[in-house]
Amino acid sequence: MLPPMLQRFRKRLVENIDGPLLAVTLAIMAFGLATIYSATVYASDRTVAQLMNLGVGLLAMWLIAQTPPQKLMRFAVPLYVVGVTLLLLVFPFGVKVNGARRWLSLGLIRIQPAEILKIAMPLMLAWYFHKNEAVLRIRHYAVAGLLLIVPFALIAKQPDLGTAILVGAAGFYVIFFAGLPWKIIIGMIAAGVATTPLVWSLLRDYQRRRILTLIDPTTDPLGAGYHIIQSTIAIGSGGPFGMGWLQGTQTHLEFIPERHTDFIFAVFSEERGLVGNGILLILYLSLIARGLMIAASASTLFARVLAGSITLSFFTYVFVNMGMVSGILPVVGVPLPFMSYGGTALVTLFIGVGILMSIQSHRMLLKK
Repeated sequence: MLPPMLQRFRKRLVENIDGPLLAVTLAIMAFGLATIYSATVYASDRTVAQLMNLGVGLLAMWLIAQTPPQKLMRFAVPLYVVGVTLLLLVFPFGVKVNGARRWLSLGLIRIQPAEILKIAMPLMLAWYFHKNEAVLRIRHYAVAGLLLIVPFALIAKQPDLGTAILVGAAGFYVIFFAGLPWKIIIGMIAAGVATTPLVWSLLRDYQRRRILTLIDPTTDPLGAGYHIIQSTIAIGSGGPFGMGWLQGTQTHLEFIPERHTDFIFAVFSEERGLVGNGILLILYLSLIARGLMIAASASTLFARVLAGSITLSFFTYVFVNMGMVSGILPVVGVPLPFMSYGGTALVTLFIGVGILMSIQSHRMLLKK
């Protein structure tokens, strides 16, 4: 029997924490940590660093889970404004790495403002639709589209197409769940198809090469096609049951590029095989299903569209990453959630989980 003080502490620790959501997330993280250790050829410092990232992420998740959704709404506009302002500052003051200007240096640390928009974008649009719920008209969807296009364009200009896709998808999901008419969606699809030549002309040379290489990677096996060729070899060599943990030849001979970040799924597939991939997919589907259940039971429009957007953003992460690693989508630099190495992205993902927990545990939110 624990002393009363420890009982209160334990109760406070697990208060507002959704057990199923946390269990699935940590199960995926366990796979991720084991795969990072193998992918970095037993470089334990990366694994330890990811464990530290996990600790920060869990703390951020817990803090957000304790915050009622009505308080989260108060951060929507300031966070969006700060995020867009930082995106604008990236162009004159940003740090250029590998030809892309995505980072701002703040003394001892660097921040990637685009990561802020992964949370700020759905939060802002959910607040906007909640505020105008009683009088929603077509003009409100047009304003929401403008709020979405501005950060999307700024992020794509850096260039960071992968993050731009994730931010754009998160915003679109909010607009969709807020009741965007199907005739407008069909019109947008038609307009997108019609403007394909214009979009193609605006793409940078390396982005065009990635798309062309997707059709036939062997046209540039040592250049643009190298990533896809090596990752598909690794996935195929895993077979039904995989080569075993720490036994992947493509991984340990260092043929797979970015094997602990964007292409970690290739490492996992080589070591765990089709069965392991099936288990991982079940875990992701469980995460998405739980998120959609939380969205369906939410008591306000704000909570419902926000939870739905965050959940489908997880789906977008998984679909785009696995698609590009297996060669059915262009390589755009999207991490595999809770698997890929990285601090900022991992903390952002856990903040998303924390928001879902907050919505689930505060379902009696009063409309404002």
